Amino acid sequence: MKLTEALKILHQAPKNAPPFRVALACGFTPLHVQTFLAAHLQQRLADRYVTVSPGLYGDVPGTLASIKAMDGVALPLEWADLDPRLGYRGAGNWGPAALPGILSDAMAMLDRMAAALEEMPPEIPIAVSRPTLSLPPIFHTAGWQAAEEELELERKLAEFASRIGRRCSLVDSTRLAEDSPPGGRIDLQSDLLAGLPYTLPHAAAVGAALAQLLAPPLPKKGLITDLDDTLWRGLVGEIGPENVSWDLASHSQLYGLYQKLLASLAGEGVLVGVASKNDPAVVRRAFEREALLLPPGRIFPLEVHWGAKSGSVERILRTWNIAADSVVFVDDSAMELAEVASAHPGIECLPFPKADYAAGYAMLRRLRDLFGKPRISQEDAIRLESIRQGVSFQQAGGGRAPVETFLQQAEAAVQFDFSAADDPRALELLNKTNQFNLNGIRYTEGDWNARLARPGALRVVVSYRDKFGPLGKIAVLEGRHEGETLFIDAWVMSCRAFSRRIEHQCLQTMFERYAAREIRFAFEATPRNGPLQEFFRTIADQTPSGPFTLQRTQFEEKRPALYHRIV
Repeated sequence: MKLTEALKILHQAPKNAPPFRVALACGFTPLHVQTFLAAHLQQRLADRYVTVSPGLYGDVPGTLASIKAMDGVALPLEWADLDPRLGYRGAGNWGPAALPGILSDAMAMLDRMAAALEEMPPEIPIAVSRPTLSLPPIFHTAGWQAAEEELELERKLAEFASRIGRRCSLVDSTRLAEDSPPGGRIDLQSDLLAGLPYTLPHAAAVGAALAQLLAPPLPKKGLITDLDDTLWRGLVGEIGPENVSWDLASHSQLYGLYQKLLASLAGEGVLVGVASKNDPAVVRRAFEREALLLPPGRIFPLEVHWGAKSGSVERILRTWNIAADSVVFVDDSAMELAEVASAHPGIECLPFPKADYAAGYAMLRRLRDLFGKPRISQEDAIRLESIRQGVSFQQAGGGRAPVETFLQQAEAAVQFDFSAADDPRALELLNKTNQFNLNGIRYTEGDWNARLARPGALRVVVSYRDKFGPLGKIAVLEGRHEGETLFIDAWVMSCRAFSRRIEHQCLQTMFERYAAREIRFAFEATPRNGPLQEFFRTIADQTPSGPFTLQRTQFEEKRPALYHRIV
């Protein structure tokens, strides 16, 4: 991003939109970093009005201590923040006699900053970049040799990063070095004359990296892969299951790396499916090979036949019950990628590069970026099994037994947690759920936690299990109660929980717990929340066009029988 582009983005920002306020805590002149940070955040948060406010010049701990109510904090840390003598602009002597004092002051400052970060309100997201500029030539060694004191500074910085990593998000220094090579980062003239040590390209790179941490993209949910010349090298139907390869000895280790990454993603809760034009019996024999690095049990479903891959992808999406824009499709054939992309707008299609190792390296990193998440929840660990369980549930429910008998015998238990104020799963579920979503509003972590400060605020996280297995935390309700009225501002439910009458049980439990006479829903129709619209139609006799009120008597007249055990 160029500076003129950044200024244009900020000029066109919707000034009447809800604000998104960020504090910029840096010891140097913030000018360009402030501009680029605000512009990148504005691009990511198009429905907000982003403002970035710098703190006290040269006083990072003081700035951090003064922050009380913000939507985010950005801290681009530099060596001079630890001691002015570690920069070019600060006063003080260099040389052997000064080094002990410099080291002592720097370590004390790191402890002060860590303490200040840990004391900040927990609902405020914090993004930190560690020092990006080279240390000045204050050591006795030549520049190509690391000095003992330099190593000690880096060790202490690593301890600081490890300590604050429990509270903050940290920019990856290696990735930043790719976007902004170290040799082009410092502008000594600007530093000495104006206190801004960064070149424009480096200020843009740091601003972009911090913005990505404060407003990260939603991770993808599923990956659909081809088999031949993608999951393994060779055409299994032509050379046989025993001859496809993915190892170093066969010069096909790139396929092995892809398998290992898919296995890792599956372990983190990513859904992995297969769409392959092949003979199912031959593929089954290939998956029986013990050397396979992606366990077959981690793959579901497998679409192996000679039909169009766009049809396979459609059935997999239906089984997973997720939208195409949450999925990545990988295939070695440009024609297959084009066919799937045309049939499923929004799906991300990546070519498997086969013998192009540079492209293979880029693809592996791209997949990690698309599916990366800051934390792994219990629900991530059981996601695949819950999908299988859902299929079993639907198949069993579609049998000859009446629906009422089936639901009555499902041994379902619904748990309502009314104390889940700081459960990260609640915000994650709210921001990635579309089909059963009250209004499609997305919240930042700061927005979400600040809502709990309202009088009468409530937040409920709902979990589910039955005889087919657990689904984990599958629904969230948020709002407030006032007298006999409940105001529900956010309500989402995972598509994995459909057809179990959990939505009815949610309302019944809310009416009962708060002795409510009515619930007022902040409903808005979206292009994707058709399932919720249909639910409201069944209990209100019409699909609402906007916010509406549901009377308890009206709901209890319409709701079907409920067989859940309530926890």
